[in-house]
Amino acid sequence: MKPWLRTAFSRPENTKSSTHTSPLIALQLANAARWSSRDYSGLAREGYQRNAVAYRCVRMIAEAAASVAFCTRRNGECVQQDPVQTLLDNPNPNHSRAELMESLYGYLQLSGNGYLEVVCVDDVPKALFTLRPDRMSVRTDNRGCPLSWEYEVGGRARCFITDTLTGRSKLHHMRLFNPVDDIYGFSPLEAAAQAVDVHNAGGVWTKALLDNSARPSGALIYNSAGKNGERLSDEQFARLKSELETNHAGAQAAGRPLLLEGGLDWKPMSMSPHDMDFINARREAAREIALAFGVPPMLLGIPGDNTYANYKEANLAFWRQTILPLVQKTADSIGTWLGLWFGEDLSLHVELDKIPALSSERALIWNRLKDVDFLSDDEKRDMVGIAKHMPDERGAK
Repeated sequence: MKPWLRTAFSRPENTKSSTHTSPLIALQLANAARWSSRDYSGLAREGYQRNAVAYRCVRMIAEAAASVAFCTRRNGECVQQDPVQTLLDNPNPNHSRAELMESLYGYLQLSGNGYLEVVCVDDVPKALFTLRPDRMSVRTDNRGCPLSWEYEVGGRARCFITDTLTGRSKLHHMRLFNPVDDIYGFSPLEAAAQAVDVHNAGGVWTKALLDNSARPSGALIYNSAGKNGERLSDEQFARLKSELETNHAGAQAAGRPLLLEGGLDWKPMSMSPHDMDFINARREAAREIALAFGVPPMLLGIPGDNTYANYKEANLAFWRQTILPLVQKTADSIGTWLGLWFGEDLSLHVELDKIPALSSERALIWNRLKDVDFLSDDEKRDMVGIAKHMPDERGAK
């Protein structure tokens, strides 16, 4: 039975049955909306762990972005045998490059913040690790600038302080733009939090409907009420209520006949088309979640999306508008951070030619440049993001 119908069946304890000559049902729908917590644990629980749409969006972004490799360059020239490239390809003994970057991108989507820790041997970076955002806290000065970061786990805290002489810090903080906070970032999941609550509530409503014989409840009407003051006694009322909840509630009781006696009549309550609109509300909530993360709804299988002509166009827009900006921002951020140890000539670039989703688009650019005779080979390479041609060991071009 529905909770509000069950409330209608309840009888006040201090009310005598002889004082009422007619049944009274009061229905109140003035309750305010309840929203889930907006802290990291609440967002991760309600959004990532309990919502299939948000979960899929985070996984798609994190896995797609982590599949893009970085190319180490020195003064614009690609260098394969470089300690930075070795560090990125093998960040630590427990995680591969893809696993490390997937964690970093995932934390950015869930909390708007990502943290990388570098482990140095003789002041040379040798390993990289990701740290959970919810365990990190910042200490600021009177101007609001970070003085140090503290990472607490298991009752023990580690402090990360920036070297004032070299500007180096073993902790690197990445953040998504937040207009109301100078330090912490703002996550897409937080922007989609209300849509996540609506989508989750729709799922709970559907589950409750299935538990109630997969159909809306009805009302029992006592036809003899009001005649000569007759009314169900407390014992009859309790027995009827117990019988309904025990024998006629739940999916297992679907279709079971109800035996009525003593002037009782069952009036089923069907749902109007307006009541059925919660299905469309869930779909719109799913679209809002996808919009907040920058994932085309077509890629998630959400019906009713006609923004893109086909799946290929939607996938290309996903890479161009969501994945590449995130990856390029990460490459610039990590390159600047590691450059404090490995030199200012260091830069990290995205290898676009190794992204299968952009192969058709890159082929068009190659075909356009192939017949251009007023550009040198190095200029063409620079336009497509490839390092300049390096001479071989014999010095020949």
